[in-house]
Amino acid sequence: MSVDVIKVLVVDDSAFMRRAITRILENEDDIHVVATARSGEEALAKVSQVNPDVITMDVEMPGMGGLEAVRQIVGAQRVPIIMVSSLTREGAETTFRALELGAVDFISKPDAAYTNINEVARDLVAKIHTFSRRGARPLAAHDVGPVAAALSPVQVPAPPPIRPRTSRRNYECVAVGTSTGGPVALAHVIPRLPKTFPVPILIVQHMPVGFTRPLADRLNAQSKLRVVEASDGMILEAGTALVIPSGRQAKLRRSLGEVELSLVADDGHSLHVPSVDILDEQVADMYGPLAIGVILTGMGQDGVRGLRKLKSRGGYVVGQDEATCVVYGMPRAAALAGLVDRVSPLDEIPQVLSELTTQSNRTNS
Repeated sequence: MSVDVIKVLVVDDSAFMRRAITRILENEDDIHVVATARSGEEALAKVSQVNPDVITMDVEMPGMGGLEAVRQIVGAQRVPIIMVSSLTREGAETTFRALELGAVDFISKPDAAYTNINEVARDLVAKIHTFSRRGARPLAAHDVGPVAAALSPVQVPAPPPIRPRTSRRNYECVAVGTSTGGPVALAHVIPRLPKTFPVPILIVQHMPVGFTRPLADRLNAQSKLRVVEASDGMILEAGTALVIPSGRQAKLRRSLGEVELSLVADDGHSLHVPSVDILDEQVADMYGPLAIGVILTGMGQDGVRGLRKLKSRGGYVVGQDEATCVVYGMPRAAALAGLVDRVSPLDEIPQVLSELTTQSNRTNS
């Protein structure tokens, strides 16, 4: 076997799912399923035997389930683990817990009718390629650092350091965009903001349909401010964070002096629904220089186009630093495009946002 081939261990108690995932992966010339396992116990044994580069892990299995298997594998051999989650509330909750324990990402489980097989296949293959990079490894729960995984440093020219803005403005909205690693990253940002946070927050997190409501509910339970999955016609309010639901795009308009959120169908031109680009463009149009854009961990470059517009209107951009990203993709693309005003470690972003908004509101009070 070529040294360039990515070795994958597929773990699922369903024979159908093991075959389905194996077929998806064996279509790729550089990916090989070296073994399968039916339980967490079997997965632990196979990890030692086959030394995989990446593991796909079922969330719910008899005996040792996915959570305990993740805990033990991350603690011992620290192989990147991608969870395969059912589209149920219970499945989502367990998946978020697995991410907190050290799994690097997740996909939705292909259904028996194969109606979504192509979408799942593209997503899974892209994630395996990302996490199989040399040096990729999850961080154990006791490690110093806030995130569930970290890739080796990306060898690209670093953007020049940019000083924090010194002028004070009465910022009126924060738009947050994130993808891979986002659920854990958001859990390190949103719950650390005060209940009296003086502006509304809009969040785009790339994830399958059905997962954004459990994500919002989980963040709400952890936070002082209010966090909800957005619904059509909501008015943006200070101290409230709205998670844009999967499968819809955000649109903002003024109504009787207030800003109203509409949820609309995608026009077919966006790779992601919801899209960070579209959210940031809407926030730029609505708030101009009074907008703050935040770009967190994620694959790809969604957000660059939107942040470019936000910057052109005088807005301010905060980017997560490379060291604390699960994948330094979206923040890297924004930084290299010269769009980031302040690069911050994940755990410092809540303080940065509080300083920007509280300082500006005190100045104008």
